[in-house]
Parts: sequence; structure tokens; C-alpha cells
Amino acid sequence: MKQIENCELKTIYGGGVSIGAASIIVAGIVFIIGVIDGFLRPYQCRE
Repeated sequence: MKQIENCELKTIYGGGVSIGAASIIVAGIVFIIGVIDGFLRPYQCRE
């Protein structure tokens, strides 16, 4: 088995989506759903 050198390790890229990007996408979807829900079913203020 060949040992990978440090400079070779820096050129390897992992696949997939990072956790930060996934959380931003999910937060955007939740926000849009909340805005649509606010227009379709507005609640009155409770005092």
C-alpha cells in the first residue's frame, strides 16, 4: 500500500454538500413556507 504524501492530500476533494450549505438551504425553504402560510392563513393578534 502506498502512503500518500502531504501535497497529494491537499489535492483530494470530497464530494457532497457541506453542513453549512445544507442548513442554509433548509432555512430558506422553511422561511418561504412560513411566508406563504402567513399570506394564506393570517392569524389575528391575541390580546
